[in-house]
Amino acid sequence: MTATQTTSVTAQAPASDIRSADLGADLLAHLREAFDADPAGKIAQNAVTKVPLDDVALNRSVVVSTDHTFSHVLDDWTVTDQQKSGRCWMFAGLNLFRVGAMKKMNLKEFEFSQSYTLFWDKLERANYFLETIIETADKPVDDRVVAHLLDRPLDDGGQWNMFINIVKKHGLVPKAFMPETQSSSNTARMNNMLLARLREGARTLRNLRAGGASVDETRSAKHDIMRVIHRMLYIHLGTPPTEFDWQWNDKDKKFHRDGMMTPKQFAEKYISLPLDDYVCLVHDPRPSSPTGRTFTVQHLGNVVGGDIVKYLNVDIDVMKDVATRIITDGEPVWFGCDVGKMMQRDLGVWDADLYEYGAVYGAQFDLDKPGRLEYHHTLMTHAMLFTGVDVVDGKARRWRVENSWGDESGKKGFYVMNDSWFEQYMFEIGAPKKYLPADLQQALDLDPIVLPPWDPMGALALAR
Repeated sequence: MTATQTTSVTAQAPASDIRSADLGADLLAHLREAFDADPAGKIAQNAVTKVPLDDVALNRSVVVSTDHTFSHVLDDWTVTDQQKSGRCWMFAGLNLFRVGAMKKMNLKEFEFSQSYTLFWDKLERANYFLETIIETADKPVDDRVVAHLLDRPLDDGGQWNMFINIVKKHGLVPKAFMPETQSSSNTARMNNMLLARLREGARTLRNLRAGGASVDETRSAKHDIMRVIHRMLYIHLGTPPTEFDWQWNDKDKKFHRDGMMTPKQFAEKYISLPLDDYVCLVHDPRPSSPTGRTFTVQHLGNVVGGDIVKYLNVDIDVMKDVATRIITDGEPVWFGCDVGKMMQRDLGVWDADLYEYGAVYGAQFDLDKPGRLEYHHTLMTHAMLFTGVDVVDGKARRWRVENSWGDESGKKGFYVMNDSWFEQYMFEIGAPKKYLPADLQQALDLDPIVLPPWDPMGALALAR
């Protein structure tokens, strides 16, 4: 049944039922008769009741025209695996940094410890949450902002600026010195226990302020709560090293020794990118979000006293151009997107027309990118790394993606993103500001527009 036929069926329905608020018996009978008379609907029903919808709707012409070849490829390493956790943002960030570290150390493979950054993010974010609870203690508990804070106090996800905050304050360590634990690879149970303690703590702090306690007295109680959170994280994730003895054999079997190093010394030596020059670019096409302006999200952060989460809104073509030039200059690109839309995981393919859902249902799905944002049908859900691009006549037509879901999907864990998908479902990249035109570099100095805590531009930090 086509969209046009669907409209005509509605027009022929009983007039009294169309005007009624409920679904009348006559209208329901009419709809059933219309479906039974529709051969295409019956075929779709036969197919979708036996196999998954996406297998039926898969657009074969897209699949056979998409391959994993690119004019520019940077990676020659294996992918990582965040397992059952929402740590994509820090995996993508650490994967970005490891490229320079492997070059400096002449290594074929290397990973920074993702458990180490997870530990410090959890601890810092618990403190950030409790400070925000003290700040908002004068609001009722069912105030929308307070309710949002209590609902999402300690998710696994995060944003670019939050990742940089952790690295700047706490440094990095090789994975061997703080390896994965059961809880780092499967965070749900640990998170549930942390949430229980933090919500109890929020009640304690709010009650103290309501009873007339000063901020200093309330912070004293906060430190008692943080001591418990600290102990819980030690139990679940292990003890983060304060120093370690670093030595290695490179890919040519040559021995090297740095000796004792602190995590901050290790980060300073082996991060090759200029962190202070990196900015976060987003594409937010909603009419309420002007391009060329900076944004932040209220109460979104992880380190008290750290950098705020700050975006510069740019046109999608600017984002494509910047990402392309960074890759062709030899560096990968950290990015955030709505990962689950129009994705075939086994093949490792994203394309805006990958599934022909309209053909299955006989109805078009017409929300554009601004509409999907406004009507809660898209948001940032995952962060990954661009490690290649296919440029034709000066334009990118597809992108190579290093995911952090292990090597069993895609091409040994690497995916291909067609440019049509970039247009519709890409939202964010981290980039050195030198790649921006002069007017956008100047716009970075503008005071950011403050978005509410639940705005979709902050959604990447809410991954569980």
